[in-house]
Amino acid sequence: MTTAPADYSAGVDPERALKYAVQRIKGDRAQIVEGVIEPVSPTWDHEAAAEAIRDQIRPRVRELGCVTGSGNLDLPGSSNWYVPDIAVVPAAAAKGAGALLPDQTLLIVEVTSESNAETDRVVKRKRYAEYGAPLFLLVDRQERSLTLYSEPGKLGYTRVDGPHPFGTLIRLPAPFDLDLDTQSLGE
Repeated sequence: MTTAPADYSAGVDPERALKYAVQRIKGDRAQIVEGVIEPVSPTWDHEAAAEAIRDQIRPRVRELGCVTGSGNLDLPGSSNWYVPDIAVVPAAAAKGAGALLPDQTLLIVEVTSESNAETDRVVKRKRYAEYGAPLFLLVDRQERSLTLYSEPGKLGYTRVDGPHPFGTLIRLPAPFDLDLDTQSLGE
């Protein structure tokens, strides 16, 4: 008996279907960048860079009643579902949340890898601004630099501090009001 293939396009919301599927990938975590499912499996060197930032901001994050993590960020109305290297979010918003929105964060940090550097530099920077993430710190391991983006708008961030070479003190503005020592990133 021969049957015709099912028509999966009829009545299906492609954004919802894609985001449903990415949440059910067994094993490694995955994100969706402009409609393409990408596995999230950072190297130890990548993780060490993220940890260097996380360790410095952790005391202030606790004072602010927030948590750090790499939880899911949904960008509704787009084919994007991100897993940032670090997101700082209010503890109350994180409790019980499956995914949050970029505008619910206080800070997002992305650490580049050779496989995703352009995505972090261009696509995610644009989308985080579009979805209202107030601060976006790009740790560019290939360029050995850091750039802090703030004041988000629909066309991108309107304030850019950097790029600064590894080793430069980077000031995180309110509500953090602290200087990040980036010396260890260059070692």
